[in-house]
Parts: sequence; C-alpha cells; structure tokens
Amino acid sequence: MGNKIQLSVCDARQGDPVMSDFTWELAGAESTVGNALKALGIADSANDPRIARKGCYGVFGKRKDWDAPIYDGDRLELYSELLIDPIVGRRKKANKDQDARLQAKAAVKKGRFSGK
Repeated sequence: MGNKIQLSVCDARQGDPVMSDFTWELAGAESTVGNALKALGIADSANDPRIARKGCYGVFGKRKDWDAPIYDGDRLELYSELLIDPIVGRRKKANKDQDARLQAKAAVKKGRFSGK
C-alpha cells in the first residue's frame, strides 16, 4: 500500500471558486503538481492544451511548475484566465494619471492668461 496525500483543490476556472478535498494514493508516483493534476483528471501532460498557458495553476497562491513538489495538506489552485494583462492595466492607469496631471496644468495656465 502506497502513501496517501490529502489535498484541497480550489477550482476557479469557471465562475466562483469551488473547494473540494482530494485524497491521492501515490502508488509509486512522485508527489508533484503535474502528477496531482493527472490524478485529478485535469491534464495528461505538461503540454496539455487545457493547462498550457502560463500561470494557470499553483499552490497556496504561488504559481508552480509541472515538476514542483506538492505535500500533504497543500491547496492546489486552478486559476481562470486573466481578463487583462497586468502590465497593460498598469500602463493604462499611468497614462490616465498623466493625462489628468496635464489637464490640471493646462487649466491653471488657461486661468492665469484668460484675464489679459
């Protein structure tokens, strides 16, 4: 009889996150994130199109690779796709803030020269 690992699985790929418990009988397999995903029936390999995008799974909020170890009591998380790239979002916010500063500066100049 092999070792057993108890995992919590948080699946947030579609809508609200769903938590479930999973008991995994190792039976000679290594305790890696990839083997846990195989045992759950989520993926067949690291190149599986269902999980091929970067950062779609992790442990306790940290993105993990396919070969990363997983331990008894860990929470395996499956993430949904990002709606907006964080870099693009920060760039848009910075540009918006810059536009607001420029408009305020222009309003001050306009108010200063409108009386002449």
